[in-house]
Amino acid sequence: MSGTISTFGRSLSHKQRALTVSSPRLFDKSVSSPRFSRKSEVSRLFCVLIALGSVVSFFLAIGGGYLYVLPNLTKASHEEDVGLSFNGSDSFCDIFDGKWVVDNSYPLYNASECPFVEKGFNCLANGRTNDDYLKWRWKPRNCEIPRFDVHNLLEILRNKRIVFVGDSMSRTQWESLICLLMTGVQDKESVYEVNGNKITKVIRFLGVRFSSFNFTVEFYRSVFLVQHNWSSKYGIKRVRSTLKLDKLDDISNEWINADVLIFNSGQWWVPGKLFGVGCYFQLNNTLKLGMSIPTAFRTALETWASWIDTKINPNRTRVFFRTFEPSHWSNLTQRLCNVTNQPLSETKGQESNTFSDAALEVARGMKVPVTVLHITPMSAFRKDSHVGIWSDNPSLSDCSHWCLPGVPDLWNEMVFSYLHRSYRHTPLHQQREFNSMD
Repeated sequence: MSGTISTFGRSLSHKQRALTVSSPRLFDKSVSSPRFSRKSEVSRLFCVLIALGSVVSFFLAIGGGYLYVLPNLTKASHEEDVGLSFNGSDSFCDIFDGKWVVDNSYPLYNASECPFVEKGFNCLANGRTNDDYLKWRWKPRNCEIPRFDVHNLLEILRNKRIVFVGDSMSRTQWESLICLLMTGVQDKESVYEVNGNKITKVIRFLGVRFSSFNFTVEFYRSVFLVQHNWSSKYGIKRVRSTLKLDKLDDISNEWINADVLIFNSGQWWVPGKLFGVGCYFQLNNTLKLGMSIPTAFRTALETWASWIDTKINPNRTRVFFRTFEPSHWSNLTQRLCNVTNQPLSETKGQESNTFSDAALEVARGMKVPVTVLHITPMSAFRKDSHVGIWSDNPSLSDCSHWCLPGVPDLWNEMVFSYLHRSYRHTPLHQQREFNSMD
């Protein structure tokens, strides 16, 4: 913008010089006219300068307004796309700015009655006796998230395909959504994994079909989102594999025809899961040994964004990207995990994260609208909701993953909020007619 003002200034100076050069008679004392006195010449020049000053002031005012208004319009146009605001009524508010409040209507399901919850995430069944962590609801500061309406959501998803892509945190959210939806299904046997697979952390694809409503909720394991290749061609002993930062995962074609896409990544972008196991970065077929993890993550996200802009039809597919989920280790090196009984009163710096910031920035520059579920700040309070020692392997504590029911349910409630907003002016019978045409 400053460049625009400077250019305008240079243009104005050029006009002033042109006026001076093309009108020498105004300043030539040897030339006089019987009709114009010296005073009239000065008066005329003064009037010209006043007129010119008025024009300049007008354009400066317009330019100043442009500088002030356009960034705000641009910001406003992106806020909805990246999910920074939610229209609770007639005014926008930030649904990610709020607090946790006690709500005894929670939890919304019983994990022991949901066959799609991994045993390791069912903390109550694994011996946790304190259940206070189940009784919290997220309340935005200036609006309300619509209460979870399972029957409404089942109708919204009828004939649809919902796809989660990411790491184990994505799988946890996938399990959570299935359990939430099953509370509204009378025939539980009508909900099944399409290949008859048990829910495990090693399978790259899991799909659960709700046959009564003709939709699937799928999970694709892609912890980096980009291609991971085993390689020894570089001849460098420490390089056992590479991440091709400019190539999206080779299973990405499976994601294209989804109606709802929910991505995440971040938990594997740490030295121990990269350099510690001989995994380095590759860009344009060139090994990048000196590239930092934040730079590589940002590059991978830009590849993802380019793929979304190229492959995804925004008229069909609603795209979400969920930001980084904070861990609460007392000492990560020694794997010390102290799960509290109540949420923290302050986030202690964990409300911000480099990976989350990168996701927000990349999404703002995309052509296809992407709703960023910025759950980092709200999750930073929930040290009480981690698996801890109440997993299927109590000898290993866990302050990264979450108990179910728990925090991932609220992430899904936010997804429901956006889907609900998209459909809230459409009667259910019209939704059925629309869905039947997909």
